[in-house]
Amino acid sequence: MRFNYYLAKGTLVGALGGLLFGFDTAVISGTTQQLTDTFHLTPFSLGITVSIALWGTVIGAMTSGELGQKIGGREALRIMAFLYVISSLGCAFSWNWSVLLFFRFIGGLGIGGSSVLGPVYIAELAPAKWRGRLVGLFQINVVIGILLAYASNYFIARMNLGAAEWRWELGVAAAPAVLFLIMLFGIPRSSRWLVTQNRIDDAREVLKLMGSPNSEAELKEIVDSIHLERSSRNEPLFQRKYRLPIFLAVTIGLFNQLSGINAVLYYLPSIFRFGGFSDLSSAKQSVIVGVMNLMATMIAMTVIDRLGRKTLLLIGSVGTTASLAGVAAVFYTQHGQQYLMWLLVGFIGFFSFSQGAVIWVYISEVFPTKVRSKGQSLGSSSHWVMNALIALVFPYVAKISFAAPFVFFAAMMVLQFVVVLFAYPETKGITLEQMQKKLGIE
Repeated sequence: MRFNYYLAKGTLVGALGGLLFGFDTAVISGTTQQLTDTFHLTPFSLGITVSIALWGTVIGAMTSGELGQKIGGREALRIMAFLYVISSLGCAFSWNWSVLLFFRFIGGLGIGGSSVLGPVYIAELAPAKWRGRLVGLFQINVVIGILLAYASNYFIARMNLGAAEWRWELGVAAAPAVLFLIMLFGIPRSSRWLVTQNRIDDAREVLKLMGSPNSEAELKEIVDSIHLERSSRNEPLFQRKYRLPIFLAVTIGLFNQLSGINAVLYYLPSIFRFGGFSDLSSAKQSVIVGVMNLMATMIAMTVIDRLGRKTLLLIGSVGTTASLAGVAAVFYTQHGQQYLMWLLVGFIGFFSFSQGAVIWVYISEVFPTKVRSKGQSLGSSSHWVMNALIALVFPYVAKISFAAPFVFFAAMMVLQFVVVLFAYPETKGITLEQMQKKLGIE
């Protein structure tokens, strides 16, 4: 099978949703100080400003799957792209704090929706041979988006735009969002969704367009799998036999955020400023952290099937614990600020190499087909809800003691090491059917 133009284009457009996801998630980090000054925010109201988008993300992630099933992933992604455009422009022209919160919430809906719809669209479009690597492009694009957000904030900070700087930093996301929306009009619907609508001939044509070597056989597999899903749609998730997969999905989602990863990503310039760096220097350090995030993610993608998910989680637990403890020590003692950037770079590197690369793969592997979509939704929800809570309270706790959050995050990574070591099974090289037996699922 050859990787043709149409498959590449469809994958690129689907993955571009991940880039916007990462960009919109991280770009707020460069604006926190100006937003505090402009709208006279307290630490708690700053937490609301940052976290309001995440509450939108929770709702977007929980509702977009059903929307995608009804109108198709391509059409649903167009709605998410429109929300991105409206959010970025609305934030840029916000005339008061309430309006800013409203448009950030709208952007959160787009982030949550694209985090579900983008990977699903790529998975449904891609032939089986390429599926794993192509879906992995979405996560890489998320990390690229985070890096671009930091780079964008840095270059805008150098333009000396004064009080309007935060408006430009939030508004610049409209450009890639408009590009995403336009490109979505040049890709096909997924063959799988077409089958759910009984448009069998259209599905066959899409499979041929994507370079399927045996479109009839693949079409039959899709039809059979949809029949299986429909027959088991009413299977409840919360049963005793699924208690271990539920525990694994919920805890990996919680630990992913209890590492402090998004508290660091959202408030990175503030963290550097507290460490004694200037605003421009803080923006520059953030770019370096973003580069490490991208490099570690790409390395993890190449070794996750060789080293295994559990091994990566254990390595990451040790590395993130040491890095976070070092950051806490710097802030507690007010000495060694010259090491702050390298400690944060180390933290990002260990996180991206472990939890960042493993979480979505692991959640998808521990549930049987009958409840996999429900299980993924549960794990994703635990991740986003904890993300929003930490983003909300971080400024308040940091105002009392900047060391305290990092002590807490380090302790959580110690706990993660123990839980993973004794409770998490390795899923590397095991079929989904074998995994069900290993987890005691009948």
